[in-house]
Amino acid sequence: MSHTVISHDGASIAYDREGEGPPVILVGGAFQFRAFDPTTKQLATLLARRGYTVVNYDRRGRGESAHDVPMGLHETLADLRAIVAELQRIHELGEGVALFGNSSGGAIALAAAAHGLPVTAIVGFEVPIGAEQGPEGEEFLAGIRERVAGDDPDAVVEYFMKDMPPEWLEQAKGTPAWPLMVRIGPSLEADAESLAWAQSAPHAELFGSIQAPTLVLVGEEDAPAEMAPAAEAIVAAMPNASRGTVPAVQHSWQPETMAAAIADFLDAHVAR
Repeated sequence: MSHTVISHDGASIAYDREGEGPPVILVGGAFQFRAFDPTTKQLATLLARRGYTVVNYDRRGRGESAHDVPMGLHETLADLRAIVAELQRIHELGEGVALFGNSSGGAIALAAAAHGLPVTAIVGFEVPIGAEQGPEGEEFLAGIRERVAGDDPDAVVEYFMKDMPPEWLEQAKGTPAWPLMVRIGPSLEADAESLAWAQSAPHAELFGSIQAPTLVLVGEEDAPAEMAPAAEAIVAAMPNASRGTVPAVQHSWQPETMAAAIADFLDAHVAR
């Protein structure tokens, strides 16, 4: 059953909730939302079976959440705060939440914790941050914003995917999924902004205050080349972080193995 919470600016944010136990919020990366992402829905169910209350939500600009609203990182973090407040108010699920961030969702999760969201633990998968204080993130964000402000919606998605394997873009354009990807294109601003934020200062300054136990996962096979150095950089900057691996190929994982990796980590670090 879908629920909604109203964010700070009146935007309606839709989410599913299942299971009983310590709360976990799944923070999707680029192009992920509930109706478009059955893999994460399966992950939510498997984590619920492991004894967690799992929230799978549509980020603003996606699925059943508000579309005609600002979609930057500030608003995205405010949406997470609204979900946490709702969990505390209605479901009485304690004072903190664990976060699972997939890809750029991992950068959003780190930003949320660094900006004061009450976080009990973080698991991130292949968080694609760039080199410390490099210019790429800010340049990429500027390119996304320029195209969002333009009159070619396809160009937003094409630009966002420009550094991915070219066959990924061609395959996407040849499927019925392409119009959905284009429709949520403006929401990619928050993904790009989270990656720009991760390069905006030394990593220790950005991530070093995050005390929550953190696991940064990288796929065991054919992970994009930048993912291992990014994981190492995050771990080096944080006081309670470790790196792990999970069966995954080409930036894609299976719900059973990912659920086991997340639940095993949370079982060891989150109080019940």
